[in-house]
Amino acid sequence: MSIYAIGDLHLSEDGSKPMDVFGDQWKDHKKQIEENWLKKVTEVDAVLIPGDLSWAMKFSEAEGDLSWLESLPGKKFIIRGNHDYWWSSINKMNRRYERLFFIQNNGFLFQDAIIAGTRGWLSPNDRSFTDQDQKIYLREIERLKRSLSEALKLRTNPEQKVIAMLHYPPTNDQQEPSLFTEVLEEYNVDYVVYGHLHGEESFNASYKGKVKGREYILASSDYINFDPVLIIK
Repeated sequence: MSIYAIGDLHLSEDGSKPMDVFGDQWKDHKKQIEENWLKKVTEVDAVLIPGDLSWAMKFSEAEGDLSWLESLPGKKFIIRGNHDYWWSSINKMNRRYERLFFIQNNGFLFQDAIIAGTRGWLSPNDRSFTDQDQKIYLREIERLKRSLSEALKLRTNPEQKVIAMLHYPPTNDQQEPSLFTEVLEEYNVDYVVYGHLHGEESFNASYKGKVKGREYILASSDYINFDPVLIIK
């Protein structure tokens, strides 16, 4: 029973948003994801999806992409990305699907792992940070705290690992500590999975690897070559 991650699927069932306009690596990227997924993920595994799942604007329009995702092996745990405009009521979504689990101010227990998360946002001192960003940043900090608090209520064993998902990276583009990294340390998170960063010029814009006892994993699909990356075996 393993846990994998792959974010930024950027699905578009109707084909209205072809991703290869962002580079040849995105050509047939849905097919690449499916082929790689089927090679390694089994029905007893879980896959973390840290946001930007579908280009759909409404939940009804996203159902084709969500049904395709549900049809793949394993349980999928999903947070919202900045492009997931289709995102609906958390209760409605969690009732709709059997093998898709949506996270917002809540958390889940999967085997020996506790899973929490929130979308996140830009962090202060980022080159494009504004006063409006500050409001959203603080709101997302509170959502991360609530999700971790709810998830930790499910803990049955102190050895269970804590995984936090963010869509946005947990630092600014200068890799400075943030309130996100403070919360992740406060709640003793073991693994931090995030996405959002695309292209060689952006892949090094935040933490990767072990930092202050936490493992930071960039899981943007183009960064991991559209191949779910192993988090816990």
